[in-house]
Amino acid sequence: MSDTNITTEQLQEWDKRYVWHPFTQMQDWEREEPIVIVRGEGSWLIDSEGRRYLDGVASMWTNVHGHCRKELNEALKAQVDRLEHSTLLGLASEQSILLARRLAGITPPGLDRFFYSDNGSTAMEVAVKMAFQYQVHRGRPERTRFITFKNAYHGDTLGTVSVGGIDIYHATFRPLLFETIQAPAPYCYRCEHGCASPAVCGMQCLSALEALMEEHGPACAGLVIEPLVQGAGGMLVQPPGFLRGVRELCDRYGLLMIADEVATGFGRTGRMFACEHENVVPDIMAISKGIAAGYLPLAVTVTNDQVYNAFRGDYAELKTFFHGHTFTGNPLACAVALKSLELFERDNLLETLQTRIIRLAERLARLTQLPHVGDIRQCGLAAGIELVEDKSTRRPYPWELKTGIRVCLEARRHGVFSRPLGNTVVVFPPLAITEDELELLMDGLERSIVAVTGE
Repeated sequence: MSDTNITTEQLQEWDKRYVWHPFTQMQDWEREEPIVIVRGEGSWLIDSEGRRYLDGVASMWTNVHGHCRKELNEALKAQVDRLEHSTLLGLASEQSILLARRLAGITPPGLDRFFYSDNGSTAMEVAVKMAFQYQVHRGRPERTRFITFKNAYHGDTLGTVSVGGIDIYHATFRPLLFETIQAPAPYCYRCEHGCASPAVCGMQCLSALEALMEEHGPACAGLVIEPLVQGAGGMLVQPPGFLRGVRELCDRYGLLMIADEVATGFGRTGRMFACEHENVVPDIMAISKGIAAGYLPLAVTVTNDQVYNAFRGDYAELKTFFHGHTFTGNPLACAVALKSLELFERDNLLETLQTRIIRLAERLARLTQLPHVGDIRQCGLAAGIELVEDKSTRRPYPWELKTGIRVCLEARRHGVFSRPLGNTVVVFPPLAITEDELELLMDGLERSIVAVTGE
């Protein structure tokens, strides 16, 4: 610990007294002895007592190259000695310029206009507002609605909650939200059509989506989608071809396609961006989380010249995009992001990642033999292991049993930190995790599932 006069017990006491944790029932939290993290090394988190935990969720899906990577630390230290922050309102900023130019070389073709913000929710809030205002400037102010998907999660600001689709997170706030048109999402056994295979499910959902567009398209500004996998919905993976089909329907009915790559971007799916797997170029794309390798808040909403040019005009026309954030284009975050992209290339990370993706698939396949493991879903180095009370009917454990939480608490005894999505145990480690560390992670999760479910 940095201050040897402060004990772990004091930190735990002060945490319970003063800190309100996100997505946490604080009454339960106050009964526990929280782990207090003080250091990080590579894929490991180290607590105030010196215990080590494999970071199985990449510190909320952000970490890429490991904790306290020397080159990233040095980039941050060098920048903080030059400039900590300067506004982009009325000034340009060196690091934000350099990062935008660098991003233009890796984003899908034509996406080379970058609007900075500071987290995934704000990047998506910008995208929604940008899409609507674009339609206004194109003489289509009646296009006020958005098509969204069941089980979607796009953030926690009110605009992004409006385009979300997870009742447990979003239902409370419904009186404050704008109305959207929700389409079915293709997850085979749990979809609304009772499909026999993922391919059939994808076609059925595309057919349902087209029917919605035929009915509501003229009133819609755009469609919002998490490409390939819905993260917070439970790591729900879309069948091949679905994303491409959505792009074609958006083109046919004149809707802007907004891709939420906050969780999937920067290598998580095995490509730099998930859209690349199906050669899809959205009209607007939101990126965050991995962009700054888990070091600092940073997000970008990316679009093309067609959208960008709709906002250009004389000052009196009021075509300006009246949106912004205090720490937009923060030089410290941009400097780290630039160094992170350099490390992607230097470490050949996307190529070396493929062997770990294959090994993860092999370890996940082994779990299918367990009697209380239901569906297992993987996309790149992200996976969800669904725990079920009855495997034959896929009946989930009752919510109040907190089975997923208990598995993750048990995993700590095996040196693994994980966090569930309900009854789904998430696997989402730093991209730079070694193969030996990946084995330790999966060993710990497997033992914990067996211990908690009584197998």
